[in-house]
Amino acid sequence: MLRIAIQSKGRLSDDSLALLRDAGIMVDELKRKFLGKATNFPLELLYLRDDDIPGVVADGSADIGIVGFNEVAESGLLADAPAVPGKVTLERKLGFGKCHISLAIPKNQEYTDPSFFNGKSIATSYPYVLEGWLKENNVDARVRKILGSVEIAPAASIADAIFDIVSSGGTLVSNGLKEVVKVLDSEAVLISGPSMDEEKRRILSSLLFRFDSIANSAGKKYILMNLPTESVEEAVKLLPAMRSPTVMPLAAEGWCSLHSVVLEKELWDKIEKLKAIGAEGILVLDLDKIIL
Repeated sequence: MLRIAIQSKGRLSDDSLALLRDAGIMVDELKRKFLGKATNFPLELLYLRDDDIPGVVADGSADIGIVGFNEVAESGLLADAPAVPGKVTLERKLGFGKCHISLAIPKNQEYTDPSFFNGKSIATSYPYVLEGWLKENNVDARVRKILGSVEIAPAASIADAIFDIVSSGGTLVSNGLKEVVKVLDSEAVLISGPSMDEEKRRILSSLLFRFDSIANSAGKKYILMNLPTESVEEAVKLLPAMRSPTVMPLAAEGWCSLHSVVLEKELWDKIEKLKAIGAEGILVLDLDKIIL
């Protein structure tokens, strides 16, 4: 049995459970407890606060965890190599929960370079990451740790600037602040601990295989069409797919059916070019999984 720690509530919790569902792992979310089990996969779920997850994975209380990279970075527990005692290994970036941590100042001030922060106080919930940036940039500033509502610190004369998570930037604007330095990009990541046995690593490998299959289908569409046989070579150049498109003859002489995968962002441009070489009856379908 593999134990995974996930956030107990919030958007990242919902997205983590959705990922497990997409991977075919059934969890009774209506009976969510501190500790739960999947019904069709050897997986046990531990629901925690996000900032507790890196620690419990590092000490082996959970084998793996899904958490924002910002929390992993702040914990100081990320290993430079796999299976370092007391550290966690980054297994996968998961593509959801994207944000970044930035320095922000009152919008009426003029930012020049990192030396702007010399002698100033900075409020943050991420002192470890901030102190690393200050040291790297030779900045002498006071770090004031605040848990929650960091963005009000300058207006309340608690600090001169803030270092906090930014998603859309709307919260900064509503508090009279502007973003001046982006320090760390973040998204949900899957981390693992240093002490899993062979059986748990086998289960983890199976889980990663499922997650990778989901990730491989992201941003892609399945496309199929009828095409004059004489246009196949040109169509293949337009639709290289993962190895090569599938081409099958039709009952009508001189025609074939072509099936392929295309990036969603390129879809309409490709369709226009395919129609220009005679493609007809074009169907575009959603992709659920791609097994490589």
